[in-house]
Amino acid sequence: MAGKFTRVAVLGAKLAIIAEEAFPGAAIEVVTGPNASAFDLAAQLADLVLIEADGMLADTVQAALGRLIRVAPQPAVIVAGASVPIALARALIKLERSDLMETPFCPADLARAATPLLRPGSAKPCICWGVMGAVGGAGATTVAIEIAAALAARDQPGRGCLIDLNLADGAAAAYLGVRANMRLDEAADSPDRIDQALLDAYCTPAFAGVDLLAGPRSSKAHEIVTPHAVMRVLEVAAQKYDWIIIDMPRHRRAWTLDVLSGCDEILVVSELTVPALLAARDLCLELEEELPDRLPPGIVLNRMSSRMMGPAPTLGEAQKALKRNAIGSITSDWESAARAVNLGGPILHRHPRSKIVRDIRNLVSELMARAAGAADGDLRVAG
Repeated sequence: MAGKFTRVAVLGAKLAIIAEEAFPGAAIEVVTGPNASAFDLAAQLADLVLIEADGMLADTVQAALGRLIRVAPQPAVIVAGASVPIALARALIKLERSDLMETPFCPADLARAATPLLRPGSAKPCICWGVMGAVGGAGATTVAIEIAAALAARDQPGRGCLIDLNLADGAAAAYLGVRANMRLDEAADSPDRIDQALLDAYCTPAFAGVDLLAGPRSSKAHEIVTPHAVMRVLEVAAQKYDWIIIDMPRHRRAWTLDVLSGCDEILVVSELTVPALLAARDLCLELEEELPDRLPPGIVLNRMSSRMMGPAPTLGEAQKALKRNAIGSITSDWESAARAVNLGGPILHRHPRSKIVRDIRNLVSELMARAAGAADGDLRVAG
């Protein structure tokens, strides 16, 4: 372990003492106060950054984490504290390689926590997209599943994860015909024990290239599962996977904004009715007001149909009601969608010629282009 992290930057004197024993032979540079310039210089040269959250203002720590996002290549980061605010856990998700440790711990614990953060070469950030419905029944779960399937089908897609955060009544496992193994209620009191091994136990292989993280249906899940447990799962998943698709609950939870702030893209799925379009517009305005420092949400119009098939609005009329352009539209194909759900699995696998598959593929291409543009323009907000 000593020779793997050759340079360690530490923000906090107490943590520095533990680091010296955990990483013998490493060059350890200690910053003992809120000296931003000294810390930034040390972090730019470090393989590992350790931040002692106890006794330090949360704003100071959060600002330090925010500056680390712009360091290239990013060092591995560990934040340690007895009671770390949720905002700091949220900021950690945006980093390429990070972990959160609850104090007190010994040097051996620190060394073990740092080991999984080692990656040969430069690390590639995890892409994270959140999908939520503007109204119930808009098709957000289907869209999330098909986006995951489309990403897995791309050339050199890497390994992905679909996470169903509809903890009380999630349907992703049922749609895919697999078991829901994530028991966040059991880890609610000690979220820091959620590590790669426990995440592997929570995961269910959904289809080629994609794992599913979903919990059994439970009416009390949202009352039991803590924001720290949810954020910890996302943090560990971001270290393991190349991309993550999150099926978000429509109703606001204590952790909703924390999760969405860590997403590269927020997709609001709306059906083609006036109430749904108005709800989608209002939801986007709310999120833009509450999360101003990120890309605005993109609206996906689901179940588009021609005038001959009914009185649904056209794309132009829908966008007029939304007062913004939609990022994508998905053609209605109820028969293919229903058959895929009944057989278990993505529409892409059951009916690859469906117009839904084509439209989802176009949507994913647009999102990937936006991700590339955001990275080039240093607009990335998560990963």
